[in-house]
This record gives sequence, structure tokens and C-alpha cells, in this order.
Amino acid sequence: MASSSGTSSGSSFLQNSGSEEDLQQLMDQRKRKRMISNRESARRSRMRKQKHLDDLMGQVSNLRKENHQILTSMNVTTQHYLNVEAENSILRAQLSELSRRLESLNEIIAVLDANNNCNGLVVMDHNEPYSFNFAQNDIMLDGFNVTNSWNYLSANHPIMTADVLQY
Repeated sequence: MASSSGTSSGSSFLQNSGSEEDLQQLMDQRKRKRMISNRESARRSRMRKQKHLDDLMGQVSNLRKENHQILTSMNVTTQHYLNVEAENSILRAQLSELSRRLESLNEIIAVLDANNNCNGLVVMDHNEPYSFNFAQNDIMLDGFNVTNSWNYLSANHPIMTADVLQY
């Protein structure tokens, strides 16, 4: 029996050894699966990171393009604003000059009215049209040519000349 006991003990050792080998194979197989799974997970992670990086680079490109368009638009608008300001300044200067000219013309009319009243001439009706022929330096007021009075007017108003009235 001793031999049978030794044999059974030997076969039990063989079975244990076989099961240990099976266990070792199973552990190696699990280890390989885990390693493959980890590699696949790392690959997916790298792909996600690369996609995220590509998306961010696309955003940077779009934002730079948009920024360039905004700057261009702002420069065009600024230039337009400066042009309008310059034109506005010119128009203000012209308004001031025309206002001074109108005031001078009103003074001429007042002098002519006073002159007409003093000389016993017909008093002008300010509702009637006035005609100014600047090319010939003639001023017609209700059909009355005041060119002969021009020298008198220019003596009192040295700034009023035919050149000023040509505008």
C-alpha cells in the first residue's frame, strides 16, 4: 500500500503541477488580455487627444481669421469716420464763410434800402426777388441796377468784392 500511496501522492503532485501550469497559463492569458486592453485604451486616448488638439487648432485658425476680418472692418470704419470728420470740418468752415457772406449781403441790402429811402427812391419790397449778375458785377434789385452804387458800397464794406460774391 505504500506504493499505492506513493503513486497516488505522485499523481496528486502531477495533478497539482498540471493545475499550477494551467493556472499559470490562465494568469498569463489574463495578463496578455489586460496588456492588449491597456494598449487599445491608450491608443483611443491618444486619438481623443489628437482630435481635441486638431479641434483647438481649427478654433485658433478660425478665431485668427475672424480677428483679422474685425481689424480690417475696424480700419475701414475708422478711415470712413476720419473722412466724414474731415468733410464735416470743411462743411462747417463753408457754413461759417457763407454765413459771413449772407450777413454782408444783408448789410448791403440794408444800406441800399436806407440809400433808396434817403434819395426819395421807391422803397424795396423784400418779398420781391433779387437778381445778382456776378459775371458782370451788376446787382439788380427789383429791376434797379445798383452797379453805380457799387463804389459807394465797397468804400463802406472793403471786404465785399466781386470775387467774394462769385461763390
